[in-house]
Amino acid sequence: MIRYLTYEIIPGLQEQIDLLPSFSTVGGEQQDAVDHVLSGISQLSNRVADAADFLPAYDQRTYSEAVKDLRDKLNKTTAQFAPRNRFQFKHRTGNATAATAKPDTRRLNPTATPANPVADGAASSSTSKPADVKDSAGAAPTSSSNDNDNNNLKSNDSATATGSKNYNAEITNQTRSGASSLGVRRPSFSTARDIMLSGHSGVHIVVPASASHATSAGSLLDLNRCVIDMTAPTTAAGGSPFASLVLLDISGCAIAAGHVDGPVFVTRVRDSAVVVAARQVRIHDCENVVFYLHCVSRPIIENCKGVRFARAPEAYLTDKEKGETNLFDQVDDFKWLKTTASPNWSLLPESEAIPGDVWKQALAGGPAVAVDDTLRMLGIGKGT
Repeated sequence: MIRYLTYEIIPGLQEQIDLLPSFSTVGGEQQDAVDHVLSGISQLSNRVADAADFLPAYDQRTYSEAVKDLRDKLNKTTAQFAPRNRFQFKHRTGNATAATAKPDTRRLNPTATPANPVADGAASSSTSKPADVKDSAGAAPTSSSNDNDNNNLKSNDSATATGSKNYNAEITNQTRSGASSLGVRRPSFSTARDIMLSGHSGVHIVVPASASHATSAGSLLDLNRCVIDMTAPTTAAGGSPFASLVLLDISGCAIAAGHVDGPVFVTRVRDSAVVVAARQVRIHDCENVVFYLHCVSRPIIENCKGVRFARAPEAYLTDKEKGETNLFDQVDDFKWLKTTASPNWSLLPESEAIPGDVWKQALAGGPAVAVDDTLRMLGIGKGT
């Protein structure tokens, strides 16, 4: 994990931040890129927090400082292209002198209370708050103490992703206990605010409808030879679609990601199949992936090879989505600016598409069904 953070995640986020000014503001492209970086920094914080139990104190401090530096770098970068306020008040010397000469009534009357005790209290305690990124347009106040940032990582960032329970550790422990690749894991995420599945290999995971309250964000990270179904929480009664979804570093997996009201960011996914219904889909550095999409805007790919697109199975669409225009076949390749068709993507022939009922049957799994058998049902060979 340490080598992965040092040589992959942190440099990658730094590079993404450097590229932010080059994105166009038209169509929300730049804002989407900022949101993608924010999500990446949040996931990095979660990883450092999860590793706090076995990382040496020096490494904990080093990676906590790296997270803080990334947040500071993002704030400074976004501040450069944020709208500037042309009108500013200027301080006048006369007013400053008069204010200095004005007597302090609280000293003259010790029993007097401050005019705004809430504001005074908030001001006095603001320096103890950990660094955080409020939004993509302006810099948020950051803590001057790296110790405070380090001490708050586990209590704040870990809770953001998994609530008071580590669901990923629970899934890993179930696998190590002898369950192997048979059976389906059903993490409830009952105490979580968002759904994050990371660091799994050879497991079948179905997120139940009980997690419908945790769809503020979704993340699938570092998965190999896994079957993932997240459709139930995004369609359950009283639930809602994901606000955003991140798929990062995935190999040889079959994923039904559910419904997303905002953008889906797909990065470094290989030899996999993905079903998702979303407003926007942005795909980077992917190879040999089949996307079964319902997308109301044109999908975007960049640095991809051998990616194919098909219409999302009707069984995975809501009534609203069935009445919308689906632009799954109108892909923009940002690395192919010629007028001829891009060689990096193609449409999947209908004869090769996996039908919706097969997806449903495969994702349902069973107590004696191996993950590799399920993957083969969905057209995915054994991963590396």
